Amino acid sequence: MKATIERATLLKGLSHVQSVVERRNTIPILSNVLLEATPEGALRLMATDLDLQINESVPATVEQPGATTVSAHTLFDIARKLPEGAQVSLSAADGRMAIVAGRARFSLGTLPRDDFPVIAEGELPTQFEMPAEALKQIIDKTRFAISTEETRYYLNGIFLHVSDSDGAQPVLKAAATDGHRLARVTIPRPDGADGMPDVIVPRKCVAELRKLLDEVDGSVGVSLSATKIRFDLGQAILTSKLIDGTFPDYSRVIPTGNDKILKIDPKSFMEGVDRVSTIATEKTRAVKVGLDRDKVTLSVTSPENGTAAEEVSGEYVSSPFEIGFNSRYLLDILGQIDGDLVEVHLADAAAPTLIRENDKSPALYVLMPMRV
Repeated sequence: MKATIERATLLKGLSHVQSVVERRNTIPILSNVLLEATPEGALRLMATDLDLQINESVPATVEQPGATTVSAHTLFDIARKLPEGAQVSLSAADGRMAIVAGRARFSLGTLPRDDFPVIAEGELPTQFEMPAEALKQIIDKTRFAISTEETRYYLNGIFLHVSDSDGAQPVLKAAATDGHRLARVTIPRPDGADGMPDVIVPRKCVAELRKLLDEVDGSVGVSLSATKIRFDLGQAILTSKLIDGTFPDYSRVIPTGNDKILKIDPKSFMEGVDRVSTIATEKTRAVKVGLDRDKVTLSVTSPENGTAAEEVSGEYVSSPFEIGFNSRYLLDILGQIDGDLVEVHLADAAAPTLIRENDKSPALYVLMPMRV
């Protein structure tokens, strides 16, 4: 193969594919990116870790069509260090790839393209389109709650499912939980998503998809089966295996009868929590929230560091009581609130707390309290 490509174009394509490649691999070819120069004047890049696969096509001047595989991270580092505006010539023959840009020359070892594994998608019967903005919203407002605990692997992703239960309008719901907190976003169901299987999209796929969405303006094509999902983002196509497990019935933990309601400015609440939690111990990160009429007292007591307290004004008319939260979890949730008012629905010091902007908000959060 032989092709010439502009450095910025190559770098952008490689930056997308190399982050899928794991740094440590027992199978050498998984460290490589597949480069294919096509007669149509494109360079196709592909990388996989056997669970997630990305294909990207970028324009190039192709002198000799062909394909090979070369170390993804090495090629990315080379492209990164080449001068801006450089034309990069890539040519592969006899198990080596020559990279020439101006006076710089590199020769890298290659592995044959026939050995490169490809995820077999099979049939993807459910197909629909979604605005890139809606997909961004789903990811941004839920992914912080994805569990990182490998033993509960079925919580290591975002759960997507369709539902007819919210009145007349059918909806698509996205949920994530780590057992301590839950985030859920509800949007109108896209055309073509009816009958879609319930799926859990893995954390790594979510992270790569979110990076790619920043460069997409219009819609994203989503195709899925019970075991695979594919996102068509124009130049890039992301294919992932889904988590093979059953997501818990999270609707059971969403409280419906919490009658003590605090209405507060999320920014001042967040800043207060952040300040007092400075002295909280790394292990518990506990902050006590004392509720009284139109007044919230935030306090932290740390055996090693001392104490901290701050008052924040809010709208609260129920009976006074105290409740403890993990400050980091509370800050994560408050950081998702876009408006200038947040509703905190409480029951007692041991019951799950519901947090949302208002009852029309597409996102809601549930936070389990702590004993403090």
